[in-house]
Amino acid sequence: MKERILGTQGLRCSAIGLGCVGMSDVYGPAEPDECLATLHRAIELGITHFDTADLYGFGGNERLLGQGIRGRREGLIVATKVGNQRDPTTGAFIGVDGSPAYVRRACEASLERLGLDVVDLLYLHRVDPKVPVEESVGAMAELVRAGKVRYIGLSEASVQSIRRAHAVHPLSVVQSEFSLWTRDPELEVLPVLRELGIGFVAYSPLGRGLLTGTIRSSDDLPPRDYRRTFPRYQGANLDHNAVLVDAVTAIARKRGVTTSQLCLAWLLAQGDDVVPIPGTKRRKYVEENAAAGDLALDAAERGAIERAIPPEAVQGARFPAPAMERVNR
Repeated sequence: MKERILGTQGLRCSAIGLGCVGMSDVYGPAEPDECLATLHRAIELGITHFDTADLYGFGGNERLLGQGIRGRREGLIVATKVGNQRDPTTGAFIGVDGSPAYVRRACEASLERLGLDVVDLLYLHRVDPKVPVEESVGAMAELVRAGKVRYIGLSEASVQSIRRAHAVHPLSVVQSEFSLWTRDPELEVLPVLRELGIGFVAYSPLGRGLLTGTIRSSDDLPPRDYRRTFPRYQGANLDHNAVLVDAVTAIARKRGVTTSQLCLAWLLAQGDDVVPIPGTKRRKYVEENAAAGDLALDAAERGAIERAIPPEAVQGARFPAPAMERVNR
């Protein structure tokens, strides 16, 4: 697996990472043994970047990742996120806490669940509108100085927050949704990151599964799958968006690769400072995704892919309304 450098602080990781959220309670049931086997297979394939958060599975995702990397820690980049909160009884989102005390407390809890003395990359999961971002990042900088965190980043932050945070302590990365059906970062965020020397981690690079070409209707999703609440996965929006993906699938077949591989290759072609972290809980898909790291696209292919799914053609918001209010802050 090829490596990429993110930011100017020395963070190096595999060009394709692994998002672990699906190994918990978001996209339907997961088999713990298969999830552990998937983590082990990812390491065998040269994937070094593993992304989790304290929010996922109420800490269970961090415990699973910690178990999966035990005895295999050397050379890995373990990334986790703090700040978002869920009700442990209902699972409902209850708010964002970016206060310095909470950031410090949450980081300590994450380290314990992961079984680590230091986390490689710590994100503020969402910017707290009640707390100046300088205070949140100041607490993260203290954790770096204390040797508990190596690099820091923000998730789904506005360019204003990015600039303010970076002035307090250098950010190595910003993480946001970025894929063929979510092109928003191209407008403002990526240019600012390149100006400041900050890397970009693209989560949901396969559109939470739609860009695999395997989802045609909500019936293809498990009953309690969180995606059922997303506007892009509902009714006429899903019907329309699935047809867009068909055009990309046709290009992939012509190239002799899967739709997923083509979409990941397109993201990798957006710059050496972009690292996608497709999520999966199965070995066969981590193998498929990792193989995309060797797929190079020429300008004509990239143009054809972008014409297949123009940014303005995708229908539906990428989150339900309450969650949309927490991005780009």
